[in-house]
Amino acid sequence: MRPLHGWPVVVAALVLGELGTRVAAHPFFPPPSTVLGTAAQLWLTGPPTRAFLADPVFDDVLPSLARALGGWGIAAVLGVACGVLLGRSRTALDYVGPLFAFARAIPPPTLIPVFLVLFGIGTRMQLATIVFATVWPILLNTVDGVRSLDRVQVDTARSLRTPRAWWLGMVVLPAALPKIFAGLRLSLSLAVILMVVSELVGAANGIGYELLLAQRQFDFPLMWAWIGLLGVLGYGLNALLLAVERRALHWTALHTTAQRSTAQHGTAQHGTRR
Repeated sequence: MRPLHGWPVVVAALVLGELGTRVAAHPFFPPPSTVLGTAAQLWLTGPPTRAFLADPVFDDVLPSLARALGGWGIAAVLGVACGVLLGRSRTALDYVGPLFAFARAIPPPTLIPVFLVLFGIGTRMQLATIVFATVWPILLNTVDGVRSLDRVQVDTARSLRTPRAWWLGMVVLPAALPKIFAGLRLSLSLAVILMVVSELVGAANGIGYELLLAQRQFDFPLMWAWIGLLGVLGYGLNALLLAVERRALHWTALHTTAQRSTAQHGTAQHGTRR
């Protein structure tokens, strides 16, 4: 029931927005009721066999989601893998750190012309833009998480001569998960933003493309409907990731507690034998 606490504020904001826009009667800011009506007519007028979802959902919304989540997923794999390797090395980050700092300082939208030349107009260019923008928070948070391992776990694994694969999968990654998820949350919001930005330039469909088209046609209710959809998608994706994070970190906390208890028990037995 806790997530419901914020809904009265949302409803109050919609009511105030409805009253304010009707009083102002500004063509650039249509009432929320008009925007919601436009959104329902645009996306929810399909046949019952498709759950009443209209063609724009399949032609624009789902491809945009696939680009955002696909680029984010690629960045997650690259960022976690490279972050673990760099985090476990004592000197690797000293060599590549300046290069990473330089790359992170480049605004990703400025590289869209470069990616257009390399990959052409289409999904590959958009994926490259999203991956470049989202990989850095994941990579650096993974490095930080891997380097903040509990000393008891490190010493216990060394004394037991734990195999490297088991050590990485069962000790390093679970201990680094809180930092990794922090990077994943930040990068997910960046993926949605860069998805829209890349579709404003090099796309023939998608939310960003339709948003720009509605603005050029001065169809402001439609423009605000697409903007509202972006907010809903961002909120929903973040809520879903938070639910996954809570479940994963709850299991990790139990696993870490059990490991510490085993390590302390083994240390106590070793001291008793001495």
